[in-house]
This record gives sequence, structure tokens and C-alpha cells, in this order.
Amino acid sequence: MGRTSKDKRDVYYRLAKENGWRARSAFKLLQLDEEFQLFQGVTRAVDLCAAPGSWSQVLSQKIGGQGSGHVVAVDLQAMAPLPGVLQIQGDITQVREDRPGRPPLNTVPLAPVTGLHDVDEYMQAQLLLAALNIATHVLKPGGCFVAKIFRGRDVTLIYSQLRVFFSSVLCAKPRSSRNSSIEAFAVCKGYDPPAGFLPDLTKPLLDHSYDPDFNQLDGPTRTIVPFVTCGDLSAYDSDRSYPLDLEDGSEYKYTPPTQPPISPPYQEACTLKKKGQLAKETRPQDCSVSTAAVLPQSLAAPQCHTLLASEVEDSEMNCSP
Repeated sequence: MGRTSKDKRDVYYRLAKENGWRARSAFKLLQLDEEFQLFQGVTRAVDLCAAPGSWSQVLSQKIGGQGSGHVVAVDLQAMAPLPGVLQIQGDITQVREDRPGRPPLNTVPLAPVTGLHDVDEYMQAQLLLAALNIATHVLKPGGCFVAKIFRGRDVTLIYSQLRVFFSSVLCAKPRSSRNSSIEAFAVCKGYDPPAGFLPDLTKPLLDHSYDPDFNQLDGPTRTIVPFVTCGDLSAYDSDRSYPLDLEDGSEYKYTPPTQPPISPPYQEACTLKKKGQLAKETRPQDCSVSTAAVLPQSLAAPQCHTLLASEVEDSEMNCSP
């Protein structure tokens, strides 16, 4: 699959490069805003799991251009600078010291993904709850919260958790989101926490006691999650391949990505591959020494790591030598 064929099969990938967006997911936020007017009257926002920065780009244009507008982007991965965006490299699942005196935010968009589809649903739910816990500290009354969600058997449980804090919660799927993907977006508007609720960063999973019917999801009390599709039939179909022939008959020219990833987790592996230094697989019968005896201490004991990589499917990876 060459560059031109990738452009041909994904029109939003091509349009993102032509319009200067860092990833095709920028169109998802734009279409959500067109449907729900997310940025109406908004002057402050934070983008969690922001890399490579396409949503931050949208926020920068929608909010950062205003005189009092301010956008904060947070991610584990480094990200190229954007005008009007303050970047923080950190983990949203870790407790940080709260800094009082900061103005409340109008909106908190969230778009993380692991890239491993067998664990996406679980990891997405955990990240969403961690982000929601942050939102309870920074959202002002009436603010909105947007997060990617993978539709599955537990989507009603997540919906019920969100309904505790927002007057309006629904799932939306923009036109630019592929039909083959189970992703959707939880659009929460009208932040209104329960009376007596005190935000606590040490409890990333929320206390279920705020709603007496929280776990009543069976039988006649089962919650049906509202689902909305965004975009009309005149928009491009994300699952269709469009020809590269231009309307004026001019020859198509490949456009490189606007901003390649900065220090991606696979960068070291790509460098080793180019130098031909990637380790080759060794069969157990070829080893005369026990593997555990020669492994460094850091490799001998298994460790659990969490990777938060926004829009992995939208980033271009080039490991060619």
C-alpha cells in the first residue's frame, strides 16, 4: 500500500493534509461541533490525550483566537507546538497537586485510543472515568464534556455514570468516523454535579452512591443510550474510496502529513531497523544458558504499562529503511 493508494482509499486522510490538519480526526470534532454547537460561548478548554494535536488545532482556531481564549493540551507523548495552546506532558490517570485559583473551564474534549482493539473497550472506559474525574475539578456549571467511547455491553453503565453529572448525555457518530469502527463519542452538556459532591483526585473511579438506581440496568429500568449520527448525506463517506482525479483535470500531487509524530514510542525500533540491529528470534534449543539468568533486572520482572496515544490510527508511521 503506497502513499497514493492510502490517499485514494481515505478521503478524510487526504483532506486533512490538504487543509493543514495533523490528523483526520479533526473532522470528527468539527462535525460534532456543527451538530451540537460545542464551542458557543466557550473561552477555555482542555484537550486530554491530545497528541498528535488535531483536536487541539480545532480548539486553537475555535477558542484560542479569541482575546480571552485559552486551550490546554495534555498527553504522555510530546507534541509539536500550536499557537494559543499550552501543552502539558503528563499522565491524566496519575494524581497531581491541585492548584487553586484557576478559572473554571467550559469544555473538556477527550479522544484517547490504545490501538489494541481487544482491550480498547475496557481501557477507553477507564480513561473516560479518569478524564471525568478531572472534569469535575475544572468544569464550570453548564460546561460540556466530549469523549471517545467504544460501544459495547457496558456502554449503558458508562452512560449512567455520566448522567449523574450532566443534564444531557448521548452517543454521537460523526460522518468522518468509519462505519467499520465501533467508536462513537459521548457528548455531555450541562454540567450539574449532585448536591454535596466533592471532587477527589485520589478516587479515579467514581462513587456509585450518588444515584440510587445506578446499577439497575436490567429489566424495565434498563437505560437505553440515545444515539445520534452527525453529518448529512452530502458529506464524504469515510468507508468509500474516492478517485484522485481533480475536478479541473489537473494532476494529483501527494501532500505529506502536516506534522509527523514527535518522539513516538516506536521511534527507537525504527532506528534499529534502519541499522539492521533489531534482535532476531532465538529458539529455546539454541540457548545453552537459562534466559532468566541473562536478562536484566528490568526485563526479568514483568511490568504493566499504560499507553495513551491519541488518534493512533490517524498518525502516519514510516519505518522504511
